[in-house]
Amino acid sequence: MKRSKSENHKWNMADTVTTLRIAASVFLLFLPLSSAGFLGVYTLAGLTDALDGWLARKTGNASEFGARLDSIADLLFYAVLLLRLFPVLRQMLPAAIWYAVAGILLVRLAAYATAAVKYHRFAALHTWLNKLTGASIFLLPYVLAVSSGVGYSWAVCGFAFAASLEEWVIHFCQPDYQADRRFVFQRK
Repeated sequence: MKRSKSENHKWNMADTVTTLRIAASVFLLFLPLSSAGFLGVYTLAGLTDALDGWLARKTGNASEFGARLDSIADLLFYAVLLLRLFPVLRQMLPAAIWYAVAGILLVRLAAYATAAVKYHRFAALHTWLNKLTGASIFLLPYVLAVSSGVGYSWAVCGFAFAASLEEWVIHFCQPDYQADRRFVFQRK
């Protein structure tokens, strides 16, 4: 998807779908965590995450604005998820997982800082490992509904660490920002 720096963005269906994820994320703050309503709105929010990018590409409306809106929606969605699930997870998961999460966040912040210094902008890549991490995090409430989630949480930490490290390496090694970069060994 090619994006120009000075594009004139026109609101489109993909932007509307992304905005639905933002609204659903806010709504999740007020629903009981273990309710069917929570899982229903949560599922809807997840579907919008899968649909908006596909819709933008399919209709030829992929844009820098849409990519940024998607990143904002993703950050809000996962922030709400963390806020809602943290009290439950804190009681269920061993301390070692929380140390792993802290390490992953440090690597992720290093990737963002590297991109900010190098490209003079915020840069979050939609790599395949980031997508795998997002999908595995998305499944967490469903897993917790049927098990303690400890083993699954370790797997999520592994995916998240690999994705964060990959993004950091990409930002560190690439001379210019490549928004469409899907994995570390991808050629231009």
